[in-house]
This record gives sequence, C-alpha cells and structure tokens, in this order.
Amino acid sequence: MVRMGRFEQERYAMKDGYPSRILITGGRETGGVQSFAEGLRAGFAGLGISAEIIPSAQVFRRWREMRDPQILKILSTTAVFAAPLSRRALCVAHGFPRADVQGWMKLLALVASFKLAGAGSQLVAVSHYAAVHLRTIFNLRVDAVIHNPLSELFLEPHDADEPARDCITYVGRLHPAKNLECILPAVLILLRDQPDLRACIVGAGELRPALEAAAEHDPRILFTGELEQREVRAWLRRSRVFISGCETEALGIAYLEALSQGCAVVMPASGGGLEIAPELIGTRIHLFAGSAGSEPIADALRRALAAAPQAVSLAAYSPRAVAQAYLDLDARIHAHSNSMAEAGQRSAAI
Repeated sequence: MVRMGRFEQERYAMKDGYPSRILITGGRETGGVQSFAEGLRAGFAGLGISAEIIPSAQVFRRWREMRDPQILKILSTTAVFAAPLSRRALCVAHGFPRADVQGWMKLLALVASFKLAGAGSQLVAVSHYAAVHLRTIFNLRVDAVIHNPLSELFLEPHDADEPARDCITYVGRLHPAKNLECILPAVLILLRDQPDLRACIVGAGELRPALEAAAEHDPRILFTGELEQREVRAWLRRSRVFISGCETEALGIAYLEALSQGCAVVMPASGGGLEIAPELIGTRIHLFAGSAGSEPIADALRRALAAAPQAVSLAAYSPRAVAQAYLDLDARIHAHSNSMAEAGQRSAAI
C-alpha cells in the first residue's frame, strides 16, 4: 500500500470540506460487501484519513457520530435505513433487489429504504449495470457510479516460484443466485476431456451438499469452504480459469481478483462484470449465454483454457483510487450545499 508522508497527511486533513474521519458499514465477515469495506478502509488510510468499519446493526449505537457533519458515513445496502437520520451520508447500492432470491417483502423493504435514503443522501451504484436497473425498474435516483476496490493483497507482485496452473476455480457463495447448478456440469465435461485439470470450489452456502453430490465425488473437484484472502489468492495463482454463473452480478470483486492473478475469466454475457475490462472480451474474458445449458459454458471454458496469458492493469480499481473517488463526490456535494446555503443567506438579506 502506498502511504502518505506527514506533510501530505496534514495537507489532506486541512483541505476545506474533507471529512475528519469516515465510518463504513460492512457486511458478512466474508463476501463482497465486507471486501468492499476493507478495501475502502485501506484506500482512505493510504490517503491519510482514518476510517472504521462497523456492523450495520451498530449504527444506532454510534448515533452522535452518525449525526456529526464532520464525519463521512458510507452506508452499505443493509444500513441505508439509517440514512434519513444521518448527516453527511453516502449510500452504496451493491446490486439491486431480486424478488426470486430475496422474496417480495425484502425487495419492497430494500426499495423503500433506498427511496428514503435518496431523500436526504446521495445514492452510489457500484456499476452502470446496477445503476440502470435501479433507475429504470425501481425509479431510484442514482447520483454516481463508483466501481468496487480491489484489495491491495491482489496488487502485490507475483512470486517467481509459483506452482503450475491446472485449476478451474469458482470463488463465492454457494447460493442459488450464483447458478452453480449450470456451471458444475460444464466443469465436469472439461475434466473428462482433460485429465490434467482439476477444479476448486471456494465458498460456503446451503447448496454445498447438493453440489458435492452433483460433482460425483470426483477427487479432482475440491470444496474448500470459506478461505482467507491470502488463501484465495494462492488458489487463483494456480488457476488457469475463473468461472462465474451469476447473471445479475452487480460488478464482481471476484472477477477483479481473478484477472489480477493472471486467470482467464468465464462469465455470463450480462452483469456489471462486463464493465471491468471490455477490451479483454474474447481474449482474457470469455462469455456464454446464461440460459443455454452446459455445452455453451463448456465451449467458453475451452476458449479460456486455450487463451494466451495477458497482463491486466487494474490500477483504476486500487483502494486509494476508489477512496479518492468517494472523497471527490463528497467534496462536490459539500461545495454544492455551501453554495446553496450562501445563496439562501443572500436572498434572505435582500
């Protein structure tokens, strides 16, 4: 991580309109929202601004800080309910509600929370894909799009003595929305065709028993459960291909992690992940139609396995770059609010 010197830290702290510190609400102990929160905290630290991750359930215990206009609050989807009662808050939509997965009651509750949040706060989407759905389907105002950060761990140089790549890897929750029941048969086709390959399924969830049964107890398919980030990186560095089946992925931190570690990526021809590096589609990124069955997925896997390695620059997704984007948005909002207040004072004086 790039750290700032004392003079640069003081310059940021003294800069007009910048927050004194930042509160970020996290998600599960592992997963995309928590990775987002940890990456953002590291980015603010690199800019010399203190940031703290708090569970969504604790926001009301931190009531004074939530009301403090000197503290910037970055609220995840599960904490946007606190936005109407907070001051200086940015609400982040990490995706959009799905009735088929979350149920209608939770969908309506999330939309209502976003509506309330938008009344007094700014709503940030993590991709243009998510922003379009929030605007056109749910009629929500989206004020900015800021992509997710990639952890500094995945930006570190590769080791000279890395193991040979022989894996097809999935990283994520074992959840119905991830379409693993479509991915696994395609992976089995490739394992039958290429005996030197193996597969690794990283993650936990309610589908694990069914997936292990569908894997036919093939010893070349390993289910690891949840892993720490460094262990995930180790698996990606021995993987030739990373695969995902989620058709509504808002952006996909796992895509960023895989590309950063030299993996080719196989993904559905939809979702926010297509925004990460459109120029790599057909070379390092290979698409399939999500509803077409196992064989098109297997074809995409074959193309990915045949692709030549290619370096991918992900500097725009560094924690510091993403944290700066949030500070820039907050500064624009702060400047606009000050201008409106000054205009109101002038009108009152006249």
